[in-house]
Amino acid sequence: MTDAAIAIACDHAGLDLKSDLAAVLRERGFDVVDLGTHGTVSVDYPDFADALADALAAGRAGRGVLVCGSGIGISIAANRHRHVRAALCHDATSARLAREHNDANVLVLGARTTGAEVARDCLATFLSTPFAGGRHARRVAKLGGPVQVA
Repeated sequence: MTDAAIAIACDHAGLDLKSDLAAVLRERGFDVVDLGTHGTVSVDYPDFADALADALAAGRAGRGVLVCGSGIGISIAANRHRHVRAALCHDATSARLAREHNDANVLVLGARTTGAEVARDCLATFLSTPFAGGRHARRVAKLGGPVQVA
């Protein structure tokens, strides 16, 4: 699994925000695995959550970013996969706690609920925050999937 690669996907509602965040990731030196969608035609968000989960399972990326209109549907779809810990975040604090306490490996954002600047702050925080481990590791291990050792 490569930590330098980040998978990113969205439905039609998240296209603009996904494109913005992909550009930010590239500027920060990450390899971006863009799994779509690439247009504004209505699509089904579970398909893109599944594609991202598959990319993580295959080792094509170490982390992921998902975007839909509210972030709710795509986070539900992503969390159906045992190796995914997708966290819907609305601010830098929730992004920090998702990493510190939950070892989240997928950041989820709502394009219709979160502005671009706040989304960029969430992404930066998500990328820079390590998992705290300790008492949190026991809880996260019960969720399944790999757990970082702090």
